[in-house]
Amino acid sequence: MRWKSGRRSSNIEDRRTGMGAPAKVGGVGLILMLIIAWLMGADTMQLLGMAGSNLTATTMTVQEPTPEQQEDADFIAAVVAQTEDVWGPMFQAAGKTYQEPRLVLFSEQIDSACGYASAASGPFYCPADQKVYIDLSFFHELRRLGAPGDFARAYVIGHEIAHHVQNQLGTSNQVSRLQSQVSESDANALSVLLELQADCYAGVWAHHAQKNFNTLEAGDIEEGLQAAASIGDDRLQRMSGRRINPDAFTHGTSEQRVKWFKTGLQYGDMKRCDTFASIR
Repeated sequence: MRWKSGRRSSNIEDRRTGMGAPAKVGGVGLILMLIIAWLMGADTMQLLGMAGSNLTATTMTVQEPTPEQQEDADFIAAVVAQTEDVWGPMFQAAGKTYQEPRLVLFSEQIDSACGYASAASGPFYCPADQKVYIDLSFFHELRRLGAPGDFARAYVIGHEIAHHVQNQLGTSNQVSRLQSQVSESDANALSVLLELQADCYAGVWAHHAQKNFNTLEAGDIEEGLQAAASIGDDRLQRMSGRRINPDAFTHGTSEQRVKWFKTGLQYGDMKRCDTFASIR
């Protein structure tokens, strides 16, 4: 996938713990520490002596990102920029304004407007704050599932950005209202339709990224299709040793995910992504 020469999005928040330059506790921090110690009855003179004789005690060691982590973050910023450069003009052509989402990098766990989430839950979009959240360790999990390569990762980012597109268009709210009125299995079925449409929109983005920026290289499409197949509900249930239970599906089967991603990729037309037509 060709991405290194493209621009980088400024809509990136890096909230990874332990990343960045070394930081020291300054004068204000020391004063606050002494006040708290005094209120708790500690010997503040002793604390001052410790601070004066061992300044390293007020220094916090902060881990620098590895080259791989830095490249992953750079890659994400480049892909998000491409989504902005595709969806912005498409919304404008439809007489709408595309409000760019922000993407948050985190490690292990994060507090979003949609609640706490861990890296184990995978990348997600929070409509309450219009942000995409991703732990870079998910890319390792994607490779473990048999979906390596740049475009496999780009597909995942494109899918989450597609949820923002659905939120902007009001589709997400409509589905949420319907889900509150039906059974759990029917609510899951609606979730599947929403996720499959996001797969199709991810394909629409990739279609126009290729058309406008010549993004794709040999093998990229296969990487994206393999990623879609790797995270189908049936495959994930089978890999975890569980019985295949369609009523519990929330994202769609591997076959469905591949089909809808290919539809968007082939036609580049959002009208082709009407996964809800079957229930109207």
